[in-house]
Amino acid sequence: MKYSSSNLNKLVKLQESVKNASVKTFSAHNSKIHSVAWNVDGRRLASGSTDKTVAIFTFENKERLSKESTFKDHKDMVDQLCWHPTHPDLLVTASGDKTVRLYDCRAAKSIKTIDTPGENINICWSPDGKCIAVGNKDDLIAFIDTRNYRFTSERQFKFEVNEISWNKEGDLFFITTGLGTILILSYPDLNEVHNIEAHLGNCICLEFDKSGKYFATGSADALTSLWDVKTLSCLRTFSRLEWQVRTLSFNYDSQLLASASEDHFIDIAHVDTGEQVANIKCDTSTFTIDWHPKYNVLAYACDDNSSDRDVGSVKLWSCL
Repeated sequence: MKYSSSNLNKLVKLQESVKNASVKTFSAHNSKIHSVAWNVDGRRLASGSTDKTVAIFTFENKERLSKESTFKDHKDMVDQLCWHPTHPDLLVTASGDKTVRLYDCRAAKSIKTIDTPGENINICWSPDGKCIAVGNKDDLIAFIDTRNYRFTSERQFKFEVNEISWNKEGDLFFITTGLGTILILSYPDLNEVHNIEAHLGNCICLEFDKSGKYFATGSADALTSLWDVKTLSCLRTFSRLEWQVRTLSFNYDSQLLASASEDHFIDIAHVDTGEQVANIKCDTSTFTIDWHPKYNVLAYACDDNSSDRDVGSVKLWSCL
């Protein structure tokens, strides 16, 4: 495939920049981590674990994490967490204990608990911060108004619901499904707008880039797909992984896309060409990844292994 000279130059520079990349490991939990996420200004990283806790780290000197606090409010595993889109101190968590909890990192414990219909597995915040969507194991998505923390609506589905997310404008709501499709609903009325046949296998994860120009999906067919937000057309696929793609993340300037799975590496791809920029070696499968909002620093966590000294650890891959 032929690429423009501009894209090739960017690719070469990125490949050069990762040659001296390093990995640092930080103790976080007593059991495997299901979710890591940077806050909006990149000064904090949060992780949620099967040990029922939420750990908050401060990011120091562009290279290391220092544990700031550990929240122990949940009674079951913390499956996913999400920072407020503009407020750097606010965080929400989804747990199997049938609650959503709101945290302010300046407080000693959760500041709000919302009881939910089922065991929660995914959560996201609307771009304006006025609504939280939470999905549970029974494939029901509930919407919470953050001005009064009351449910505004809910939607029950007859198929497997996986990742959920608003687009950057907040007028569309995206769902990846067990049917291999991307279901797009209008918001707030939740009417079906599009249903894209995206993958041959279960469509597991979905991520928008920082500009809102692209989104990516990962599937049980081991493919990562890159999509144009405006046209909803698939621009290219990335096929270096051999196992189902569990988690995705775009870097701060949307030049890099990280994909991870049960493969013992994380694939770092150049968005414009699809070529591999880096291959991050892992000892086990990877549950969760997230790029820093300002730097080429990737936070990630791998599978639990009782014989591994890194159980419950967060890793930082940095090519600064």
